[in-house]
Amino acid sequence: MAGALERIDAMPKIDLHLHLDGCVRPETLIRLARERKRALPEWDPGRLRPYMQAAPDNADLTGYLTRFDFVLPHLQDAEALELVAFECVQQTAASGGLYVEVRFAPMLHTREGLTADGAIRAVLAGLRRGEDACGIPARAIVICMRHHDEATNIAAVEAAARFAGDGVAAVDLAGDESRWPTSAFRRVFEAAAALGLKATIHAGEAAGPDSIREAVERLGAVRIGHGVRAQEDPYVCDLLRERRIPLEMCPTSNLQTRAVPGWDAYPLRRYAAEGLVVTANTDNPTVSGTTIADEYRLLHERLGMPPEEIAALVLNAADAAFLEPEAKRALKSRVIAALDALGLRPRHPDA
Repeated sequence: MAGALERIDAMPKIDLHLHLDGCVRPETLIRLARERKRALPEWDPGRLRPYMQAAPDNADLTGYLTRFDFVLPHLQDAEALELVAFECVQQTAASGGLYVEVRFAPMLHTREGLTADGAIRAVLAGLRRGEDACGIPARAIVICMRHHDEATNIAAVEAAARFAGDGVAAVDLAGDESRWPTSAFRRVFEAAAALGLKATIHAGEAAGPDSIREAVERLGAVRIGHGVRAQEDPYVCDLLRERRIPLEMCPTSNLQTRAVPGWDAYPLRRYAAEGLVVTANTDNPTVSGTTIADEYRLLHERLGMPPEEIAALVLNAADAAFLEPEAKRALKSRVIAALDALGLRPRHPDA
């Protein structure tokens, strides 16, 4: 029988938490800059990468987020967005991914005349190209930004609703959680709920468990982005467990943003053992210097998780996917068949 790492590498993978602007390859940024006659500090991919990647001594989420400011000026037209969205799907498929959800904030791509609808339409076109080329489904999640005002975020929600069921699967809240509390966005997510949109919210990364509780109880989140700091409050852990709220954990990113001080304190495996619904994801492949295959390997190498436990996370992700019922059934069948071929029998209702 193959060794543990070989089985993990061969296992099907799902990425539910991937940011479009955190997935831009240096080679692609160089291409976009040349075509648009924009300046870059370096024109060699290797020398450009440090401008796009989290610094080794990154101190917190605020510092981590500065890397996005470098990329965003190059993502202000439909062609650029379509290309990067297409490559998001390609990169996931290259790591053995069977499904990906790509999230982005359309209002960040309107600096040069593109509308929110135009940004969404371009990303969806790229995802569909990726689906056709790679043979895996892909969906979009529209982000509201914490530093945007209420009117701007409600406009983003309304734009998302116009594409609901046509590639847009949900809405999100992202940005610097340490500076803009989750409670400030109740009316935005009331508007989302009124439009029938599902919500996943970044919470419990740079702020404590109260942010998670607010996201679930007041903003209607049915999934939580990260949720690392739930461990600080037993009530919040119970809430997540009882409501079966999936956590979109991102190990490499969570360590880089100092959501936890180190691997010894990283709670993913313990959360899973305690009955929380846990998934593992990339967050920002370029910024974090990772792939979904890398994240699965780290679960084994740094947390000691055997292939069977990691396989259970894959099934959790298939269950949590923001997919239409028929497409979700097809995804779960494909995942289970692939795991069965590897001789994996995770403890999961569908396995």
